[in-house]
Amino acid sequence: MEKCAELLVKEPTEKRGSWLQALPGFERVYVELGCGKGRFTAQTAETMPDTLLLAIEKVPDAMIIAMERVQAQGLRNVRFLDIDAAKLPEIFAPGEIDRLYINFCDPWPKSRDAKLRLTAPGFLRLYADALKEGGEIHFKTDNTPLFDWSIEVLEAEGWALSEVTHDLHGQGVVGVMTDYEAKFTAEGMKINRLVAAKTAGTKGTAAGVLPRLRGASLVDARGYAQSVEDAK
Repeated sequence: MEKCAELLVKEPTEKRGSWLQALPGFERVYVELGCGKGRFTAQTAETMPDTLLLAIEKVPDAMIIAMERVQAQGLRNVRFLDIDAAKLPEIFAPGEIDRLYINFCDPWPKSRDAKLRLTAPGFLRLYADALKEGGEIHFKTDNTPLFDWSIEVLEAEGWALSEVTHDLHGQGVVGVMTDYEAKFTAEGMKINRLVAAKTAGTKGTAAGVLPRLRGASLVDARGYAQSVEDAK
């Protein structure tokens, strides 16, 4: 961690509203929630040197590997943040983010935990505040029930969906893969992906009370048990 210290933003709240000024030389800000070991982070950043990619990760061991990857490739447009997604409003001013990546997040299959999914209404409204109008969420998961549930929530929250697929790599590899994605694809698992764009009708935190999530349990594509509600 010490060897890669220059890549870690220790006081990200101080840069709120001024990321491109604080780290000059870039034209836009992309954020990745849960970068893991950084394969997607490094390869994506390499293809867009004019973009500042802020990678968020809460697991120290994974973050270190990701940082070492970025450092080994000599990438100057990546920084890492050790924060929780719920703290995005403390880190980014309204409209400061151009794109948000959510790759293979925890599905939280039980209905009682649905609010913890990164595509739940509470999180989507935080993203809507931080993204510019027209800004996008790029979402990938191997968990088809989570994906289908997320589509319903995104549409209800006013996002415009495109590039929706349940088999991203069915005709060959498309785009940059994460480490998990490469492993799952090699095992023959299908990858779901969509792009959700913020529109004038997208709900932000000012939209008021969040909808209650009922009957939101999932049957995970990787074999998670059904919730008690589904078993009834």
